[in-house]
Amino acid sequence: MNFLVTSPILLPLLAAGITVILRYRQTAQYWVGLLSALLILLNHFMLYSPLQQQTLSSQFGEWQLPYGIGFQIDVLSYIMLTISALITFCCLLFMLSGLSTRPLNSLTLPLIFGLIAGVNGSFITQDFFNLYVWFEVILICAIGLLAIGRKISQLDAAFKYMVLNLFGTLLLLTSIALLYGSTGNLNFQAVQAALSSINPATKLMMITLFIVAVLIKVAAFPVFTWMPASYHTLPIPVMALFSALLTKVAVYTLLRSLSQVFTPTIDILQLVLAWIAICTMVVGVLGAAYHWDMRRILVFHSISQIGYILLGISLASPDGNTAAIYYTFHHSIVKACLILIAGVIYLYAGSYDLRKIGGLYNIKPWLAILFAIPALSLVGIPPFSGFWAKVLLLRETIEQGRALWTAIALIVSVLTLYSMMKIWFEAFCKPHPLVCDSSSVWQPTVRQNVKPAVIAISILCIAILFISLLPNLLYDFSHRAALQLGDLL
Repeated sequence: MNFLVTSPILLPLLAAGITVILRYRQTAQYWVGLLSALLILLNHFMLYSPLQQQTLSSQFGEWQLPYGIGFQIDVLSYIMLTISALITFCCLLFMLSGLSTRPLNSLTLPLIFGLIAGVNGSFITQDFFNLYVWFEVILICAIGLLAIGRKISQLDAAFKYMVLNLFGTLLLLTSIALLYGSTGNLNFQAVQAALSSINPATKLMMITLFIVAVLIKVAAFPVFTWMPASYHTLPIPVMALFSALLTKVAVYTLLRSLSQVFTPTIDILQLVLAWIAICTMVVGVLGAAYHWDMRRILVFHSISQIGYILLGISLASPDGNTAAIYYTFHHSIVKACLILIAGVIYLYAGSYDLRKIGGLYNIKPWLAILFAIPALSLVGIPPFSGFWAKVLLLRETIEQGRALWTAIALIVSVLTLYSMMKIWFEAFCKPHPLVCDSSSVWQPTVRQNVKPAVIAISILCIAILFISLLPNLLYDFSHRAALQLGDLL
């Protein structure tokens, strides 16, 4: 049982070690990395059956909680681990296509697996200090992946990413120190029990500091600028991994802390969080509407969609948390899929700038179909997964009498539709700028084998269609996770 619980951390760490040993044999290193990602995915599927019987937990050494280092996998952890494993496998499979995004540096794969170990560790830890440790692991590996190419643009992006995230890390460590000083504990359950005897003003200050630290890492308004300033410099599969997973660690932390530890909720904090969510939605979608570079458009949409998830969390109800969890799963898969498709568009069109490309529908209609699936889901067109996620969220805002928030969320959806239509018309429908007259047909010159990239994208599209056509399966899982968070199950 101990290995089963800690396997989401141990397996990526083992893969990182093996890929470091194979750093001078790039082909072997890559295949070991891909097989490791598949093994991690299969291992997470194996967790499903025992999780149906009980919550899985383990403690290192002979120290019992709240003093020992504890790990736990409940329904919410399992959902996040599944997202992590599926997207990691698809991103590494995409690298097999031989595109320019294939890792040339021998440390790329070890850093990726180190990143995944940090992500998974954050999902299963049971105490605040180890949560901080896993955030540090993520930060170190992320900075390494940003700077590994050593180009000026990459070093600049790594610096911008590091500055705000280091500040967020310092705030996080400070808030954890205050929690320990006030409660004498770091374990989630022990802190929750001890907070009831803390002075309300002190409690408000500690929780506020903690939330601000996490909001920096989630790229919420107004501290979101590090994301569009850095993500676009990454190779496409690594960018997909970052966009799908890193902010979700912060989302998971907010869900876990506000719904399970910092209870009962403090109304003023929930209200402020809701307005931060609204501002994040609006600023993100306006940034996406403004830009023409596909990478920047998709990054700003990540910011905007994070706003929807934060809004669900701010509602402080089981149904609000259900919507947030459902939205997190949906958005992670959709965003990874869209970014990988942008990489294939770049391969054929030669640019990420929509003003410099076009004509792809006539020569690659299958690519247009693959794009349409996650694009329509991102917008929330029925019956795609984004529609069900927004229905769950907006139903709860209406039930709580938040008509203004509902209206703003709908307006943001319309602007999201505008951005996706811009990519559709510019990349697929309009003639390519190199076409001189209507009688000529533009043909790209592509020598790379794109089949692995198409397979990776197709897997994500199938996952999107699965949760779109069978939404009750993910809803039941999300609702069970939300009830378990609130100790209502």
